[in-house]
Amino acid sequence: MKILLAPAETKNSGGEGKAFCKENFSFDNLFEKREEIFNRYEDFVKSSTLEELSKWFGLKKLDEVEKYKESLINKPTMKAIQRYNGVAFDALDYNSLNKDVQKYIDENVILFSNLFGPLLAKDKIPEYKYKQGAKLPDISVEKFYMDNFTKSLDEFVEDEVIDLRAGFYEKFYKVKKANTLTFKFIKEGKVVSHWAKFYRGKLLQEIAKNKISNLSEFMAMPLPNLRLNEIQEKKNIKLLIMEIE
Repeated sequence: MKILLAPAETKNSGGEGKAFCKENFSFDNLFEKREEIFNRYEDFVKSSTLEELSKWFGLKKLDEVEKYKESLINKPTMKAIQRYNGVAFDALDYNSLNKDVQKYIDENVILFSNLFGPLLAKDKIPEYKYKQGAKLPDISVEKFYMDNFTKSLDEFVEDEVIDLRAGFYEKFYKVKKANTLTFKFIKEGKVVSHWAKFYRGKLLQEIAKNKISNLSEFMAMPLPNLRLNEIQEKKNIKLLIMEIE
């Protein structure tokens, strides 16, 4: 069983890992595909003005834009699960977890980077800026990763998946055959978005702490502050409607 997780717009700075290289990534037979997008990104950023990048990055302050205009080629890296921050990642609180729980996350969680594509949580990446939905010239990055990584991801996830992503990231990889759990979070009858991110992080934390190995174990696991309201089933996908208590 594998867990799919969305990235975050915001990133932690720094890192002590080696700069961008094949050894930093899983699915190493596909490194050249990542490298192709990486080089296109580098060329685009290098050739664009600060004003153009301000819109593309979604940043107003030009000094911030200038920071992200620098090449990534020699930037230090850290684990993807530690690079991203934001509501879900704060809720997960990876750095507070013991080594065995961290190892479970490192090896079983797949993140979907707008730049680097599908990543294992342990894969090492630099700090970068790539606004969700932004387009590089002459290529659909989402479709590129979908076309080139789906076969390897299908083999890696095998038969069971817990999908904690936002819907946008289905453009990078769509689970077709594996039995899959997805989630909708409601409070007082209304769908929530901010809290959905928080509880995705908390769900992942509980899954990792309990070292859940299949969907049956997950369904039997107590969920703090959540109550299962309803299960909607369509083909291989079960949508769990969770009430926040």
